[in-house]
Amino acid sequence: MLPENQATAFAPLRFSVAPMLDWTDRHCRYFLRLLSRNTLLYTEMVTTGAIIHGKGDYLAYNEEEHPLALQLGGSDPRALAQCARLAEERGYDEINLNVGCPSDRVQNGRFGACLMGEADLVADCVAAMREVVTVPVTVKTRIGIDDQDSYAFLCDFVGTVAQKGGCETFIIHARKAWLSGLSPKENREIPPLDYPRVYQLKRDFPGLTMSLNGGIKSLAEARAHLEHMDGVMVGREAYQNPGMLAAVDRDIFGTTESCADPVAVVRAMYPYIERELSRGCYLGHITRHMLGLFQGIPGARQWRRHLSENAHKAGADIRVLEQALALVADKR
Repeated sequence: MLPENQATAFAPLRFSVAPMLDWTDRHCRYFLRLLSRNTLLYTEMVTTGAIIHGKGDYLAYNEEEHPLALQLGGSDPRALAQCARLAEERGYDEINLNVGCPSDRVQNGRFGACLMGEADLVADCVAAMREVVTVPVTVKTRIGIDDQDSYAFLCDFVGTVAQKGGCETFIIHARKAWLSGLSPKENREIPPLDYPRVYQLKRDFPGLTMSLNGGIKSLAEARAHLEHMDGVMVGREAYQNPGMLAAVDRDIFGTTESCADPVAVVRAMYPYIERELSRGCYLGHITRHMLGLFQGIPGARQWRRHLSENAHKAGADIRVLEQALALVADKR
């Protein structure tokens, strides 16, 4: 039974862009939103300590970013509930708990992938957040940790968090995590992907909404996974080749809209960029997220080079983008 204040099951997360530390900041998300209206975007992971005790506004975002999910890092149910309540008040569409990051720093804070070994605690965290918000509370996790990588272990974790915590939506990274011996980057590449295991999990928990994450390189691959799953989450490919998002609304969500034109997207960024520059932001802080936009298009290398060499300079403004754009547009 759902708590009385809890919304009905969240619509399947058909296509989303993963939370990526140091990458999916508000500038990145504003840019990605111009490429796809329907894709669910996630913030970088934000710790409960930063939100509660930090001096900055760690919940800031642009209204244009919706639909938008906040990913929280933490393991104190009370602190997570406090942050979830604040996030809902600020208008976030989903609260996600990080149970997948394997970095030493995250483990030292007792959150991330190490929480897979504490299913009851994760359930308590989810339940505490669900009690105070009406937006969906979801969990992003791995398929196992260290030597706790059996299918039975995974089922026990998901079953406990779903039944005791009331979690209805899981995003499953189809690799296990090694909590020591591998860097976060190696943990994204060395443990083998096991898509069949995630497919089986969905079959064994048909009442739960499940999205698959890990290693997805194209919309064709995403569509193939959607034959088995409710949704797919794409990470680094969407960041390094953001142009793939231009066709998501048509190819994944089935809208009648035409694919976003990358040149038009760049120019649609101008008002936002000018506003941010007037507030003291440097051009390079924004354009670093746009470098891969023209991947596979003649002139893409010149685009990247021009932005990389000039966007960081003092006084850099829209003219830098126009100059870079001409290197691509003239060859299209």
